[in-house]
Amino acid sequence: MKTADIQPFFATLKAANPSPQTELEYTSVFELLAAVLLSAQATDVGVNKATRKLFPVANTPQAILALGLEGLEGYIKTIGLYRSKAKHLMETCRILVERHDGKVPDTREALEALPGVGRKTANVVLNVAFGQPTMAVDTHIFRVSNRTGLAPGKNPLEVEKQLMQRVPGDYAVDSHHWLILLGRYVCQARKPRCWECLVSSYCDFSPKTPPPQGTLR
Repeated sequence: MKTADIQPFFATLKAANPSPQTELEYTSVFELLAAVLLSAQATDVGVNKATRKLFPVANTPQAILALGLEGLEGYIKTIGLYRSKAKHLMETCRILVERHDGKVPDTREALEALPGVGRKTANVVLNVAFGQPTMAVDTHIFRVSNRTGLAPGKNPLEVEKQLMQRVPGDYAVDSHHWLILLGRYVCQARKPRCWECLVSSYCDFSPKTPPPQGTLR
């Protein structure tokens, strides 16, 4: 993607969705951290179904610890890899209570020291909860960045570094939401829905996917 096309690319996405939000449901920074931790290799829809039952009962580190491991597993067993995620979340809660007065830290170093919290999870929390211009490169952002030519890279870290350099500052905080939503609903893995894409004119992907027969543009 040409550098000159990047600003109008994001301006178009912003005009269509001025205040993008994560699709994970949460009401506090801790709930966000827990939901993101549980969302690895799972859908936001699946995580939300579980946390709608969990959070009314336990939505603080202290309350999660009081549930105990088996109690926590009972609430999240519909989520993939729930046993390992439950262990990570319990240990994270213990560290938050013992080292951070039960509060979620706002630095990458402290977040990545928590069990089950890698770079991507830390980036989501830093961005969504604390408004930092981080880029959490998931499968959708990785695909969109490479397919459009916005930020080609062989791995998520390469793509992240490219995005941090190429995304204009005015769009930095919200850009990861726009890219995720674009990848989830339009620039899909199996067949991109180019005929529905608002930013297809800036995209390097060729040939564009034609609309299905009988579909009006």
